[in-house]
Amino acid sequence: MTARIPHPELTKNLILIGGRGCGKSSISKRLARRNRNFMLFSLDALIRYEAGGRSIPEIVEGEGWPGFRALELEVVEKLACFRNSALLDCGGGVVVELDEAGEEVFSQPKAAALREHGLVVYLYRESDYLFERISGDGNRPSLSEGRSFHEIMARRDPWYRSAAHWVLDCSSLGKTEIADRVLTWFYGEIGVDPGEALRYGRD
Repeated sequence: MTARIPHPELTKNLILIGGRGCGKSSISKRLARRNRNFMLFSLDALIRYEAGGRSIPEIVEGEGWPGFRALELEVVEKLACFRNSALLDCGGGVVVELDEAGEEVFSQPKAAALREHGLVVYLYRESDYLFERISGDGNRPSLSEGRSFHEIMARRDPWYRSAAHWVLDCSSLGKTEIADRVLTWFYGEIGVDPGEALRYGRD
């Protein structure tokens, strides 16, 4: 009988960021299966928990985007208390907050909290791909009445890049390859032999 390959210990958190529809949720689930030491958290699910189970559209309708972003910051700061093993699937707006005029700006507090004990990966996809993926999804409230989705994504892209330790262009990659590349990079960063990385979790 072949010995089971142990899953390596995790000395950092792993955080996935990127636009709506880029694949953060599906990739994070694949990563959690590849290393059972990960504790998988959905940021949106935790926000809903803190809001008494209300859906994201209901929260936005009740408190507006400013209220939602404030609640998001609270949840991110709580998750920042984890020092290792957390695998965080973030909502598309985790890198933003709103200024007094209601315009999105880069959220240094959220970015700093995510990076405190974690390694942040930006799963980059072109906005046309993202728009096609999310069109007609009633669980995703409109981001802005005055800006198009493409404008918002173009504005956010440098903020994702600023918050990330590593950017992965997912344009020509399948989900398995994305998960492989993220895991290989992450293991290399925490001192696990990248050459062995893809063996873990496939026994």
